[in-house]
Amino acid sequence: MQIRDLPYTDPGDPDVRSGPRFLFWLGRSQLEGQLKSLSWGLLHHCAIAGLPLAVGLSVQAVIDGSGRDLVTAGVLLVVLGVLISVGDTMLHRTAVTNWITAAARVQQLLARRTAELGSALTRRVAAGEVVAVSTGDVEKIGWFVEALSRFLAAATALVLICVGLVLYLPSLGVLVAIATPVLALAVLPLLPRATRRADLQREKAGRATELASDTVAGLRVLRGIGGEELFLGRYRRASQEVREAAVRSARMWSLISAIQVFLPGVLLISLVWYGATLARDGRIDVGQLVTVYSAATLMLFPLRNVEEIAMAYSFSRPSAQRAVRVLSLRRTTRPPSADAEVPQGDLYDPVTGLMAPQGVFTAVVCGDPDEAGRLAERLGGHAEQDEASASVPSVLLGGVALDELPLGTARTAVLVQDKDPVLLSGTLRELLDVPSSGDVTARDALAAARCDDVLDALAQASVDADGDPMNTRITERGRSLSGGQRQRLALARSLVTDPQVLVLDEPTSAVDSHTEARVAAGIEQLRRGRTTVAFASSPLLLDLADRVVLLHGGTVVAAGTHRELLRHEPAYRAVVTRETEEEAVGTAAQDRLTTVDGLRPARASEEIEERA
Repeated sequence: MQIRDLPYTDPGDPDVRSGPRFLFWLGRSQLEGQLKSLSWGLLHHCAIAGLPLAVGLSVQAVIDGSGRDLVTAGVLLVVLGVLISVGDTMLHRTAVTNWITAAARVQQLLARRTAELGSALTRRVAAGEVVAVSTGDVEKIGWFVEALSRFLAAATALVLICVGLVLYLPSLGVLVAIATPVLALAVLPLLPRATRRADLQREKAGRATELASDTVAGLRVLRGIGGEELFLGRYRRASQEVREAAVRSARMWSLISAIQVFLPGVLLISLVWYGATLARDGRIDVGQLVTVYSAATLMLFPLRNVEEIAMAYSFSRPSAQRAVRVLSLRRTTRPPSADAEVPQGDLYDPVTGLMAPQGVFTAVVCGDPDEAGRLAERLGGHAEQDEASASVPSVLLGGVALDELPLGTARTAVLVQDKDPVLLSGTLRELLDVPSSGDVTARDALAAARCDDVLDALAQASVDADGDPMNTRITERGRSLSGGQRQRLALARSLVTDPQVLVLDEPTSAVDSHTEARVAAGIEQLRRGRTTVAFASSPLLLDLADRVVLLHGGTVVAAGTHRELLRHEPAYRAVVTRETEEEAVGTAAQDRLTTVDGLRPARASEEIEERA
């Protein structure tokens, strides 16, 4: 796989049973790139391992006064230099390719899972953790994948060097062969503690990132209540905790690095002292001593790969575990149906008994906003599924379970706009350029959502000479607009799609009463003949609905028109009119008095007739 082939047509089906299994799956998925990196790494390290032999030959040639041996050593040095250059260049090229392709694969997997889960993702995983996984964790995972092949090449080179030294000069080669495993494994007892400290640092960094993102998202509100300094102080404390954790982690890794320097130094000193003794006694040649010493010195380079792979695994294992936590989430446990046709008919929720007839504007009144939000997501098939909720029946559209439909078909059939929709940065034209039926134009949707003042504001901010608001850029999340303006633009975007079923959760909660009445009328007019479900408690919107349903305790308890429910349902009156219990008692007493007053003339006439 080459970088030019990215993004992948299909990133694959990952093994999400554990973090190490996921890392192994990533390495296996790009086996070709790993083998290329391993091959170039072996060439590079073996060429470096050959340098001591050439240096030893040249030194011995000078001592012996042999010009022919000196030329041979020189030619060998040139050849080894070329091989080292080519091997190092290609090793770096293939290693970086492995890193980027692994990171791209993980990012594609995360993006696919995020799109599938939708708003259910942040209820299962904190937003800061999602940001950490998709940024820093992706890099650490890619680091381990590319470092793995370089480590294997270095380990193979170390084995070859030790075997070669034992065969070349057993008296010193055995010492090097015994010391090499000790040098490589000396830091293993420290790795668990270093890993725990690194995990704590990343955990604190994730919380700080989440706090920062929440603060930035609510900056307008914080400024309104004067809470900037309070949240700034919280972030300062969180960032200081991250700094302290990073310092403690760095201390442990610096100790590991110091051991990696100290122990090889002890080996080299021992090797020089013992080798010099053997050379003084005439048991080995000076050239042999130089060869062994040079080989031991150059062994420090592949030994660094041992430290690197240990660090890479320690950092990537928790990162892979967090990625697995996101990738293991599933939208549904039910197998999708092969039939990709969009069903038509009534929308029915077996859990609550809510029925939204086809082509009817249905309003749903629920005293618990959280319960209303969960029901809205379930109506769109967005609710996540796990072992505890696998037995919950799916919402039916025309008698077909939404969970049994392919994801794309379900999204085409039912569109859910939550109470806090997100506007992506870009022009207004790009915002409204969404998959749609084509029957509703952007102009009609903006008019129905009553976005006149929004268009005027964008026209004034437009950089075009003609002041076209459609070409005006909207800042990230629409922060330059008011809450009501953002809500109406999001509503216009939903109306443009013209779905078969449109579910709106509090679509007019951020606008004033006058605008709310106009927006409600626009929705009713534009969506006439289409199935629309609106979760609301505003009388202005409820009065325009064809049918109003009251939910209480997670079950439908009443249905009718707005005026009928106002007259006959006290629970409905309490939610819609915000009527207190005392006011309800007073209203009931007044109704009884009205009834009694109405009965008195009738009773009086009856007594007159009896006396007559």
